[in-house]
Amino acid sequence: MKIKSHIPNAITLLNLLSGVIGVIWVINGNILSGAYFIILSAFIDFFDGFAARLLHVQGELGKQLDSLADLVSFGVLPGMILFQMTKINSSVEWLPYLTLIIPLFSALRLAKFNLDTRQSDKFIGLPTPANALFISTLPYFAIQWPWVGTWLTSPFFLVGIAWVFSILLLAELHLIALKFKSFSLAENKFRYALVAIGLCMIIFFGLAGIPILILAYIGLSVLENSLT
Repeated sequence: MKIKSHIPNAITLLNLLSGVIGVIWVINGNILSGAYFIILSAFIDFFDGFAARLLHVQGELGKQLDSLADLVSFGVLPGMILFQMTKINSSVEWLPYLTLIIPLFSALRLAKFNLDTRQSDKFIGLPTPANALFISTLPYFAIQWPWVGTWLTSPFFLVGIAWVFSILLLAELHLIALKFKSFSLAENKFRYALVAIGLCMIIFFGLAGIPILILAYIGLSVLENSLT
């Protein structure tokens, strides 16, 4: 087997490594670091697919390995972030375990994606990277706006987020995919709006703006569906 056929899988393993290290850091109490490892994993996740297409070495092994890596980076890691946040803010010992629905439903989402042939130009259900980015940047949102942080860090609210977003992972909800078949404004107005909102949020609020971006992503997708 040619060496080039191993390059995309090696990149995918870096995604997995990033997720594993992120889990370790979060368990050790550095909750804020989780967002950086998820962003790094998302960056790597883009390039493993890009490398596979560029080298013409796409295959079933890479597809399955990618899902396994994503489960850790975008399922287990955000689950541990919510678990630790809930544990810190709750005196009820069993309550944090309810947040572990995130890795369970992320596994279902990834398996469903591998089998679903409908998700070529749109996603059906919230993608695991978007879910992970939302969860991992909630601490930054709470720091940026302390008046919101008091209820945002409530253990029952955190459990509620875990369950609502787990449902969104599997929901039959058509969501925008940033795949441009053309650059026509009429055909891509919602994509351009999402990109504009994303740039504004990152420029003005940094990581604290990502939860707003993900909510805007869901809202724009619902609006687009209602108008088409």
